[in-house]
Amino acid sequence: MSYTAGTTRSISVSEERRIQMTSDSPNRNPSVYPATLVIDYEDSSRNRLTVFFRVITLIPILIVTIGLPSILIPIILMVLFRKKYPRWWFDFNLEVTKFSTRVGAYWMLLTDEYPSTDEEQTTHLTLDYPAQGELNRWLPLIKWVLAIPHYIVLAVLLAITSVLVLVAWVIILITGKLPQGIHKFLVGVNRWLLRVHAYAFLLTTDKYPPFSLD
Repeated sequence: MSYTAGTTRSISVSEERRIQMTSDSPNRNPSVYPATLVIDYEDSSRNRLTVFFRVITLIPILIVTIGLPSILIPIILMVLFRKKYPRWWFDFNLEVTKFSTRVGAYWMLLTDEYPSTDEEQTTHLTLDYPAQGELNRWLPLIKWVLAIPHYIVLAVLLAITSVLVLVAWVIILITGKLPQGIHKFLVGVNRWLLRVHAYAFLLTTDKYPPFSLD
C-alpha cells in the first residue's frame, strides 16, 4: 500500500501497478508490450434484461462512438516530418481508444455497465507515450502492410468471437453468468486487436505485436 503526495487516499496494489504503466512512464518494462488491456471478470449474477436487449441499448452509444474516429494521416505526417507524436494528439487517441474498448466490452457481454465516456469502469487500458526520437520516421508508411499476418489471424478470431458472443448471450440468459473461459478468450481477442491498432494505426509504438491472446 502506498500514498500519493498531497492526498490522504490510499492506493491499492493493482491501482499502483496501473499508475506505473501510464503512458509516459520513464521506466517501462521492455518485456511488456506498450499497449495493455485488462477487463474485470464479473462473477456475480448478470442483468438478464439488459443482456437480452443489448443490441438495442447499444444504439445510442454507438452513435457517439462513430463521431470520434482516430485520424491516421496527420499522425503519419507528424512522425515523418517532425519525428514526434504530439502529446495532445496522443491523449485524444488514448481516450477515444479507451472509450471504444468500453463499448466493445459492453457489446461482447463482458460487462453490464453502460459504457462511460470518461470513467475507466471495468476496462483497464494503457498505451505508452512514445518518447522523442523513439519512433522510426519511415515505418508509419508500411506498418499497415507489415501487420497483414495479424489481419488474417484476427479475421479468424473475430469469426469465432461472433459465435462465442451468441453462445454467451444464451448462457447468461439461462444461468445468469458468463463462463470465465469465454470471458478470458474474448478479452484476449480485444487485447490482440489493441496491440495491432497501437502498432499499425495509432502508431504509438514500433514494437511488432506478438501473436498472443495474453
